[in-house]
Amino acid sequence: MADTPALTLHSYWRSSAAYRVRIALALKGLPYRQVTWHMVKGEHQQPAYRSLAPFGLVPMLEIDGLRLQQSLAIIEYLDERHPGAPLLPADPALRAQARALAQLIACEMHPLNNLRALKRLRAQFGADDEQIQDWYRHWCAEGFQAFEAALPAAQDGGYALGDAPTLVECYLIPQVYNALRYGADLAPFERVRALVQACAGLPAFEAARPENQPDAPQSAAA
Repeated sequence: MADTPALTLHSYWRSSAAYRVRIALALKGLPYRQVTWHMVKGEHQQPAYRSLAPFGLVPMLEIDGLRLQQSLAIIEYLDERHPGAPLLPADPALRAQARALAQLIACEMHPLNNLRALKRLRAQFGADDEQIQDWYRHWCAEGFQAFEAALPAAQDGGYALGDAPTLVECYLIPQVYNALRYGADLAPFERVRALVQACAGLPAFEAARPENQPDAPQSAAA
């Protein structure tokens, strides 16, 4: 695209929030440069990054002279700035449903299972690995149950809201990826599994996978 600005995504390979934005960028065919910060080592909390992103979290997208934080704000900006391959439906009711499903993951599931929360469980309450995994699986099960209940009737196109991936899939696929890392059982969630399968063969989702990022350890890509 002749008018596509230079994009820089500040990311970490295993951040599910950054994963969402990578999917959105790939679905829209927008090239970008990636700058990575090692979250386990706390690089995102250091002054070098905090001076760029006051929230001290990834992702952060530099675009159009802006520094945008929070995945939902970033993706909606991309959708408005580059309306091709829309990630929000044109119908207002479906747009609201897309946002609600994405926020169910972003606001109800993810905060209970992100790195900060898990580290606090270990540091303050002495939780061991199995207890932390049990915590993670519990909230995944509750979240996916609510997600399936909130999905509209099955769509002919095979995706949550029609014949193409939307904001919903941008949020669901990273959450499922993390759930599987912690041994969550997806067998009860037939529609979640169907959506994962629908996205599995799409190049945009493959390109965005954590294992395919420049800062992923070689063992993850193997």
